[in-house]
Amino acid sequence: MADLFTIENLGNLLMLCFLQAVLGFDNLLYISIESQRAPVAQQKAVRFWGIIMAVTLRVVLLFVMINLIESLSDPFFTFAWSGVLEGAVNFATIIFIVGGVFIIYTAVKEISHMLSVDHLDHDIEGKSGKSGLQVVMLIVMMNLIFSFDSILSALAITDVFPILAAAILISGAAMLVLADGVTAFLEKNRMYEVLGLFILLIVGVVLLGEAGVAAAHAMHDDTLGLKIFGYPLIPMSKTTFYFAVIVLFAVEILQSGYAKKLDAERRAEQSHHG
Repeated sequence: MADLFTIENLGNLLMLCFLQAVLGFDNLLYISIESQRAPVAQQKAVRFWGIIMAVTLRVVLLFVMINLIESLSDPFFTFAWSGVLEGAVNFATIIFIVGGVFIIYTAVKEISHMLSVDHLDHDIEGKSGKSGLQVVMLIVMMNLIFSFDSILSALAITDVFPILAAAILISGAAMLVLADGVTAFLEKNRMYEVLGLFILLIVGVVLLGEAGVAAAHAMHDDTLGLKIFGYPLIPMSKTTFYFAVIVLFAVEILQSGYAKKLDAERRAEQSHHG
């Protein structure tokens, strides 16, 4: 036990907590948005139990991956359709493709719903077409998909299970503290829910990009990367992702400020003519 409390392990724990916080932003955003699909009375409980179950399963997933990392990394199929589809596929590739497609589908569906005429006649209760249990299961499933890249990144820092598990538990506790606040903010500022859905859309694209290099990174062989019509499927860097998020927020803030200014000018003009 004393071996755990070393300067190196404490440094790794701090680094892992920071990593979990950075990589967990999109996860928390998904939880906040998806929890609103449950009946209003159950939403807080959905967020709580969804995060608790997801964090527990994330620790289990971590334990499994530490013991099976080599077998999970090995490609089990290689595409050799020259000029059309080339590259290797492993377990991580499938996880990233399924997660990316599902997130893109969810974001597009919710954006379409918010733009529909029917949506204008209903409040948040009206879009609640799922039971609390369904939403909890979705949160748990997507949390595991979001966890995959963060766990792989964490394993690159250390393979000491107690340190990795502690970082996951700390990040889970942070999610529990922040989830209600993020959801309340989105409910009061509905325009940011649309912004959040567009960010999720980008997250889905990022995951599809990660699928293209999953096998190549695992085997340290760039020739295994997926190529479509001769073009490599390259993931978006985290720097580019967060830059895009900042730009979206900046545009939304400027647009909101401009809309309020126009509204104030119209009211002033109407008051003057009245």
